Amino acid sequence: MACIPALLAAQDAREIVRRAVELDRVNNEIARQYTFLQRQDTRTLDGSGAVKSRNVVTYDVTLLEGSSYRRLVARNDQPLSPEEEKREQEKLRWSIDERSHETPAERKRRLDDAEARRNRLREEIREVPEAFDFAMAGEERLDGVDVWIIDATPHFGYKAKAQMARFVGKVKARLWIAKQDYQWVKADVETLDTVSVGGFVLRLAKDSRVELEQTLVNGEVWLPKSITIRANARVLLVKSLRLDVDYRYSDYKKFQVESHVVGPAQ
Repeated sequence: MACIPALLAAQDAREIVRRAVELDRVNNEIARQYTFLQRQDTRTLDGSGAVKSRNVVTYDVTLLEGSSYRRLVARNDQPLSPEEEKREQEKLRWSIDERSHETPAERKRRLDDAEARRNRLREEIREVPEAFDFAMAGEERLDGVDVWIIDATPHFGYKAKAQMARFVGKVKARLWIAKQDYQWVKADVETLDTVSVGGFVLRLAKDSRVELEQTLVNGEVWLPKSITIRANARVLLVKSLRLDVDYRYSDYKKFQVESHVVGPAQ
């Protein structure tokens, strides 16, 4: 009898996460209708934590003939040099011309490839409710939104599918989920073991952290506000780095179906 309250709390936490995962699919479909600016600030640190190098780039992310297109618009928070701006305009002009002259089969292949990438991510997220154990950690108000706080730890013995296997048992997380619509507002993920990202391109060491935050836009969709990565990493299994990477998202605009990316002047 003494265990019943704890068991019910765990079940409630799992159901909250399960519902959040189900609703996230609908949220993502609406999110695809938005364009935005993405600012990426990458800092490489030495052993004492001092910055060795830093690179800040800002991209305008929009839709071009049905799939996303990223255009570099600023470097180190300054306008691009005339030479770099010219290169970006030429790339945009080339992409507009290439995509607008695709055959139906080529266009379908490009859109199918983009959809396949989204499906792989959705399949991974779908496994989350079963791949972890959940416990209620409290409630609070975050950025004006009432949220549940839920801790997630690896579920012992869970056998993940191929894509999810690289993470199961190797990360734990704290989740902040909105009471009003079961959308996640924030997630703080910590690695418990080495995690490979992008195959063997990048490996995050134990105790690396990834923090994600979302914001409600136009009262209809939750979109990324920031992603922060603090990690000891190994690139291509050779070069060891200590990285701080901050992504910031802004200037969200709904992309109308009838809208088109306008190419640079001839």
